[in-house]
Amino acid sequence: MPSSRAKAQTAALMASPDDVEAQFYEGLREGDLDKVMAVWSEEDELLCVHPGGPRLVGAAAVRTGFEAICSNGALNIHAENVRRMQTLGCAVHSVMERIEVSEDDAIRTGWVMATNVYLKTALGWRMVAHHASPASEDALPEIVEVPAVLH
Repeated sequence: MPSSRAKAQTAALMASPDDVEAQFYEGLREGDLDKVMAVWSEEDELLCVHPGGPRLVGAAAVRTGFEAICSNGALNIHAENVRRMQTLGCAVHSVMERIEVSEDDAIRTGWVMATNVYLKTALGWRMVAHHASPASEDALPEIVEVPAVLH
């Protein structure tokens, strides 16, 4: 895992939760475990759930989970339709992850619904939780409540 000094050097690059998210997905697209893990906080209570997998708690468990993913090389993954909620020190992003896989000379597209949680730390914004669940193409349309009162 990158040292505190290495994380401090990248803090300027992650001045917002969007910056952290961009590096996280870029690391997955490159199959770069160190880049994926550099966005995570140094908190003890990190959480990660991969589709169909158990809850991973703590930096070592989270790293092991992403190690397995990155061991297969680059992942053609794209965050789409991001919904953002943010306070001064916490941000939650609901993301539709589009994953493309080459299979039998064709590209198949899979969907995952993910929630990414970020905290503002002394080293800048850092990820503290990633929870991903499988989704089908039928589940992609959103159900959005329309306000009854227009302003």
